[in-house]
Amino acid sequence: MALDHLAIPYNESSADVMSKQLLLNIARARFNQPIYFSGISNIAATLNFQVNAGATPPFTGNSGTTLMPIFGGSASENPTISIVPMEGEQFTQRLLTPLSEDKLTLLLRQNIDVDLLLRLVTLEFRTQGEEAVFHNRPRNRRDYAAFRRIVLHLSSIQDRDQLYAEPLIFERHWTLPSGSISGKEFQALEQEYSIAPDSTRPIYHLTKQVVGRTVLTNYDPLLLSNEERIRLNDEAEKNAPNDLLVDIRPGYPGGEYPLHGKFRLRSFSNIMYFIGRTLAAEPERDVPKDPRTPPVGENPVSVIEISESNRPPADADVVVNYRGRYFAVRPSHRSSWNQTAFRVLSQIFQMTVTELPKPGVPSITIAK
Repeated sequence: MALDHLAIPYNESSADVMSKQLLLNIARARFNQPIYFSGISNIAATLNFQVNAGATPPFTGNSGTTLMPIFGGSASENPTISIVPMEGEQFTQRLLTPLSEDKLTLLLRQNIDVDLLLRLVTLEFRTQGEEAVFHNRPRNRRDYAAFRRIVLHLSSIQDRDQLYAEPLIFERHWTLPSGSISGKEFQALEQEYSIAPDSTRPIYHLTKQVVGRTVLTNYDPLLLSNEERIRLNDEAEKNAPNDLLVDIRPGYPGGEYPLHGKFRLRSFSNIMYFIGRTLAAEPERDVPKDPRTPPVGENPVSVIEISESNRPPADADVVVNYRGRYFAVRPSHRSSWNQTAFRVLSQIFQMTVTELPKPGVPSITIAK
């Protein structure tokens, strides 16, 4: 009972503080102010229980030998909470470093709407050969509309369970003269390679399975030949770590709108300022789907709907006050899009921060 009383409220309070910090920093970004985070590095709480019992003569009635029992008890809680500012070169670099392909793939595998995720974390879409670049910024009206139609088409493929975000798995082959390696070298090679002797020549054939870069496709990459998977991977390897290759081909679901290019991912800092700008300076707008795209379930105007008002709204999930204005994450009336987007933002932040230092750092200690 004591553990339940202690752990659950602290868990809820910590989650609430993190949500409000995210929203507060979006409000700061809306005014183009620096974003700032602090974290709870340690909670030390002590519960003290005391029980006493005794007996005393009755205060009224006959004064015989009858005794009245007395029972008493007390409980006290003394938590010490250490709050540490998240700052310094390492944390700043993580804020400014764009998300990597593997982090985006991890989020895609959580069954998150690809439209929601890419609108949140993507800076731009570049076609093959970078002949065209479509920026995910509302101020660039033509680029923004084209980008929204691309990610919406991918969402329609996902709705049909035909969108793949899989690493390219292929085999590399080499030949090696049989007389060029010793017994120990042969044993070492067997640790990483499949080795087969050639029946016609004095050589060994070496084969190694390679797990390459991830590609977003409308087909199972294993359907391709080994040589084609190698070519795709060689193309992906030329990209930066924050680029995700896209290959939507005709002849497969969604192939009526073929795409070949790459998404360039944002940093967490860029994500926060993107959301902040959409509150006033660059509001998002409705973009209809491409005529080639079949009907989709959701296509909201804003990737995260955050209200700004003079009074706190009654139906908000999270509310903060900044510069006399109330900023709130409002629940979506017909879906969980808004709550999901804010949850994904929180998950991306958790991927960004490092483990908070414990002792020996400047901190604010709150003693209850």
